[in-house]
Amino acid sequence: MRYAVIGTGAIGGFYGAKLQRSGVEVHFLLHKDYTHVQRHGLKIYSKDGDFCLPAVHAHASPATIPVCDVVLIALKTTQNNLLKDLLPPWVADQGILLTLQNGLGIEPQLAQLVESDRVILGGLCFICSHRGDPGTIHHQDYGSLTIGAYGDGYQPQGVTPLLETMARHWRQAGVETFLAPDLGYARWKKLLWNVPFNGLSVVLSATTTEMMATPPTRALARDLMEEVQRAAASQGVAIPTADLEQMLHSTATMAPYVTSMKRDYDRNLPLELEAILGYPLAVARGKGVALPRMTMLHQLLQHLDRQNRRHGSGTPAAPG
Repeated sequence: MRYAVIGTGAIGGFYGAKLQRSGVEVHFLLHKDYTHVQRHGLKIYSKDGDFCLPAVHAHASPATIPVCDVVLIALKTTQNNLLKDLLPPWVADQGILLTLQNGLGIEPQLAQLVESDRVILGGLCFICSHRGDPGTIHHQDYGSLTIGAYGDGYQPQGVTPLLETMARHWRQAGVETFLAPDLGYARWKKLLWNVPFNGLSVVLSATTTEMMATPPTRALARDLMEEVQRAAASQGVAIPTADLEQMLHSTATMAPYVTSMKRDYDRNLPLELEAILGYPLAVARGKGVALPRMTMLHQLLQHLDRQNRRHGSGTPAAPG
C-alpha cells in the first residue's frame, strides 16, 4: 500500500517515518518545513533509538501527491476545515482514511467529506512526542497505536480483516499496535487522559509530572476523569473505573511531558477545545447530564485561548 501523511508534525511525522523506515512508500504533505525536509529528510530522536531518513517524498501541495491507498490525517482538529480541499484529489477508490487526531466526533466529519466507498478508521496514539527544529521530531515516551473501524454513530464494528492487515503494517514498522473492536469506547477512553491533562496543563502551566506530584491537582484530574466516565455512560459506553486508575498510573510513571495543548498555547496557536471538550460536553448535555468541572475547564480554556491568540500569530495557513 502507498501511504500519505497530512500534517507532518509530532504525530504524522513520527508514525510516517516509522512506516517509511520499514520499506513502505510514504508521501508527506508539509508547509513550513517543506524546503528543509525536501533537502535533508526527517530526523527522529527517539527513546527507542534515533534514526534519519535522508530522502523522503516531500510535497508542498496535494496536487503533486500520487493517488494513495491509505491517508494518515495528523492535522490538529482546529485545521479540519482544510480537509475538504486536501482530501478528494488523491484518496484512492476504496481507499482508507486513518485519522490520528485527538477528541470525539472526528470520523463523522470525515464521512461527510468523502465518497461512501472510502473506509474510515480511527487511530488513537498513546505517545509523548513533539516537533523540534525543522524536520526533527523528539519521541520521549510510549508510542503505541490503537486502531478501530468507524461505523455510523460509532456502532462497534469488531476486528475486521482490514484492521488485521493494517496492524501487520504497523507492527512491521516497529509500532506496538492494538485493535479496538469498539472505536467509540476507545475514543472515550482516550478522553480520560486528554480532558484533564491537556486542559489542566494550560490552566496550571504545568507538565504531567508536576500535576501528578501535586495531590490536589491529581485529585482534580481524577474528578475530571469521572465526569468523562459519566459523559460516556450517557452515550451507552461503559468505562470501568480500572481504566481511570490505569491512566493515572501511566501518567505518573511517564517521562515529564509538556502536553500538545500546552505547546500550542505557548506558540499562540488555536487550542483543540471543541474535539476534546466541546463535543463531549454537547452530547452529554443532550442527554441531560451535567458535568460542572468539565464545563468550567472548557470555559476557562476558551477565555485563555481567545486572550492568547490576540497576542499571537493565529491559525497556521496550511498543514504540516
